Amino acid sequence: MFTKIYEKIKEFIKENYKELIVLVVVVLLFAIKLPYTIYTPGGAVNLNDRITVEDGYEVEGSFNMAYVSMVRGSIPFLLISYVIPDWDIVAASDVTAEGEDMDEMLERERLYMQQSMDAAIINAYLAAGKDVNITGTINEVSYLTQEADTDLEIGDQILSVDGKEISSLDDLKEIIEEKKVGEKVSLTVLRDGEEKECYATTYDLDGVKIGVSLLTTYEYDTDPSVDITSKASEAGSSGGLMMSLTIYNQLVPEDITGGKKIVGTGTIDIDGNVGEIGGVKYKLIGAVKNDADIFMCPLENYEEAISVAEEKDYDITIVSVATFEEAIKKLEELSSN
Repeated sequence: MFTKIYEKIKEFIKENYKELIVLVVVVLLFAIKLPYTIYTPGGAVNLNDRITVEDGYEVEGSFNMAYVSMVRGSIPFLLISYVIPDWDIVAASDVTAEGEDMDEMLERERLYMQQSMDAAIINAYLAAGKDVNITGTINEVSYLTQEADTDLEIGDQILSVDGKEISSLDDLKEIIEEKKVGEKVSLTVLRDGEEKECYATTYDLDGVKIGVSLLTTYEYDTDPSVDITSKASEAGSSGGLMMSLTIYNQLVPEDITGGKKIVGTGTIDIDGNVGEIGGVKYKLIGAVKNDADIFMCPLENYEEAISVAEEKDYDITIVSVATFEEAIKKLEELSSN
């Protein structure tokens, strides 16, 4: 029996060896990852379909989150990028922090997305005069320097340091600054739902450090309740501004979209400051392809957005903002025109 199967396989390979060689070569070309990433024009996600406020007001227009499409570098995609306009090659080192790989960067970006969701909800509820009660903070490791001597991992939630509970990065810094260089610090963390004991050794870099950056998210209650749906493939903080506007718009009777399709981007922090993002060119191209009426971006990205719009002769209104409050005000003015 096995002899017959072997003979059939051998005969198949003889008859199709050229095609099989081509197949193997193609698979290898895609499998070999080079130290590059390719940015391509993205699209827009209608946040009205992703965010629901309990008993929220109906809206006529829409808020949409602009995104950039990113392809990991392989030989075929690199070759294609030389042919297709607006496919740009970026060194992987330009999108990752020093000493981290792409997987670690993506995990960090997922943490940033959670942080942006929290800030979006808190800002929207406060601006709308609705109840939001912050009950606690969650401090997670977002970056480890190359100098760090530790068994911490990105995503670890730090509960205590040397037996002392911490509620912020400042608490961690205060404890570490009291240590001597070369001293080992004990950290209790939550990893994958389980408490673990970890360590970090202090070193001197303009002061005593352990080479750890923390990212703070929040525990809170809201009234009315809000639900945000996201996909596992989505990450990053640049959707914060548009999420906050979507939530706010469902909390207040006035529809600040003015019936328009608004596509935008921008980070937002707990204090309502809108921050600079990368890839505004690709996000603007995606907004235009999705027939947006208005493109909203951070103040720092405005000149680049205008330059791209002029170069490509786009007919779209571009609005830049520095704060969440300013974004609401400008949209109220546009909706009344």
